[in-house]
Amino acid sequence: MWYVNTIALPNHIQLNRLILRQTNKMNNIRRLCSGFSSKVVRFSYRNYSHNSFNDNSASSSFLTHGIHVFQCPDSIGIVAKLSDCIASNGGNIIAADVFVPQNKGLFYSRTDFVFDHVKWPRLRMEEDFLKISKTYNAVRSILKVPALDPKYKIAVLASNQDHCLIDSLHGWQDGRLPVDITCVISNHDRGPESEVIRFLQRHNIPYHYLKTTKENKREDDILKLVQDTDFLVLARYTKIISSTFLRSYGKDIINIHHCLLPSFRGANPFKQAFDAGVKIIGATSHFVTEGRDAGPIIEQMVERVSHKDDLQRFVQKSENIEKQCLSMAIRSYCELRVLPYKEKNTVVF
Repeated sequence: MWYVNTIALPNHIQLNRLILRQTNKMNNIRRLCSGFSSKVVRFSYRNYSHNSFNDNSASSSFLTHGIHVFQCPDSIGIVAKLSDCIASNGGNIIAADVFVPQNKGLFYSRTDFVFDHVKWPRLRMEEDFLKISKTYNAVRSILKVPALDPKYKIAVLASNQDHCLIDSLHGWQDGRLPVDITCVISNHDRGPESEVIRFLQRHNIPYHYLKTTKENKREDDILKLVQDTDFLVLARYTKIISSTFLRSYGKDIINIHHCLLPSFRGANPFKQAFDAGVKIIGATSHFVTEGRDAGPIIEQMVERVSHKDDLQRFVQKSENIEKQCLSMAIRSYCELRVLPYKEKNTVVF
């Protein structure tokens, strides 16, 4: 309804004419939108959806989301060259991040863009970015098209604590984590009625219980189970990964731990921190390296606690922030937001 009672109308004829003009305008808008509304919705849908589509018909093509990460020696014109590569092929940049550390002569970038996969096929896109990579002697040039590329395959290692493992499983189930979980490996024997085992059985994900000792951490057996994975996730896995395993596996491993270290070590660090009256708790997710809990940091989160929190609430807050931190780290890694910087640092876009 159009409200016109604020307009001073001399008579009912001008009122009728005004209403008629507004009605005609609305009809014209409706006719204009009716021809494009479905296409607009579908383009928006494809911008952010990873569902499959028909490659055989240009008429059914949609805009597809792509991600490109670039690392090279700093030089003039890199951003312009990358932008022109995307624009000249009909693509459109929807987000871009650039990091040029001062006096280091390095260039880092991450670009989100949309493109028509029919007009700019995946293979030709690879070739176009490869040319730029050679021009600037790039250290890293990675292209990812989530709708076309396979998801990362991961294995999750866990001990007796379930909170990070269960959250990762549910994150995979509801699509928050864009991965395929090939198996779960644990040094803890979970019963057939446990939540973890029932979930894995419903989704046909293998569970491997490997009993470990101080003398034998079963790393050879673990290696056999994870050969086809792209990276590993330690969801509160308590065994220290040896340097031999790291070299043999040769791929990234993401770990999560609470930030109560180094003040509260050993058994029950939450109780120690609670008794000490700490006011801030947190979690750190990082890459696993030969130094214990010394790998490059991917994500960190903190939360305040107070005298009002009893021990149960204190532990609950700690576990929640660990779950959030690990989930964010996995997503950032899968979305190509994490790049190595220096020896022990990361750039996280």
